[in-house]
Amino acid sequence: MAATRDGIDALLRDRGLRRTAPSLTAESLLRGAHASAVLEGSRSSLDEVRDGSGDQSAAASVRLSTELLGLLPTLSRSPLQVLARLHTLAGKGIAAEDDLGRPRDAVAADRLRGLAGVLAGATSAPALVLAAVVHGELVASAPFVSHNGLVARAAERLVLVARGVDEKSLLVPEAGHLLLRRQYESNLRGYRDGGPAGVRSWLLYAAEAYTKGAEASPLAL
Repeated sequence: MAATRDGIDALLRDRGLRRTAPSLTAESLLRGAHASAVLEGSRSSLDEVRDGSGDQSAAASVRLSTELLGLLPTLSRSPLQVLARLHTLAGKGIAAEDDLGRPRDAVAADRLRGLAGVLAGATSAPALVLAAVVHGELVASAPFVSHNGLVARAAERLVLVARGVDEKSLLVPEAGHLLLRRQYESNLRGYRDGGPAGVRSWLLYAAEAYTKGAEASPLAL
């Protein structure tokens, strides 16, 4: 993770300081929305997502990306509210109205509260580790009735921004996961079912995925 952070910092320092137009953030978010939608099962192309003609999963992912950065001020003081909002955006018009933003059962509610406590509290964990754990927890616990993958990947990006790794949201971590899709899905299963060894493997995988996400940044082209 330390080596990955060094590589990310070098990219943002060497290229980001020279090219930080808002259009680059918008492009990163769009690419991330497309990659996340494909991981969710979408068959839409990036061009279709760009022109608004993508399928249902793509539309849900774009809704998330459009409002994502506006949730930053709320994340540290009310992470449960942010997570609920992410699901509401993703599930709008698809999940039942009463299920939007609500944990699916008491066990899911407990997992969400535990995760919110980590996000709201002081932690010595490196930001990349925290982002990966947030992602893994949201997929493994599947706290909402739908779209948990979309929510997890959006929350991961939000943590990377909030914790100072990528303040202008120029990386595309979702694209990193898509490029490593088989490892992504396998390591998420390991996180859920493999105990401490599975968590460790997920974190090692995440470091590689974040490197790929940096390479997919508009800054890297």
